[in-house]
Amino acid sequence: MAKLIALYKHPKDPAAFDAHYTSTHAPLAKTIPGLRHYDVSDGKVAGPGGDTGYHLVATLTFDSMADIEAGLASSEGQATAADLGNFADGGVELLMFDTRNL
Repeated sequence: MAKLIALYKHPKDPAAFDAHYTSTHAPLAKTIPGLRHYDVSDGKVAGPGGDTGYHLVATLTFDSMADIEAGLASSEGQATAADLGNFADGGVELLMFDTRNL
């Protein structure tokens, strides 16, 4: 399996961010070819020391890194990426990696 983790930093208007994410961005992301599972954090994103500076964490699961790359290169992936500028004014970090079971 492979994961794409999106770490969304605190936006200027959290309510507007949440409304756009739920009504527009998440439905776009769900159309990315090869996507197997998609979930998001629920509530505060905390670390051992308290606040992390992140508003929301999204985890997208694919079969492989090649599937992530193909999904992001698709028209659906490009539309999802283009939408980030419409709501993620705090910034977003994307991490992509293969996983293995231990």
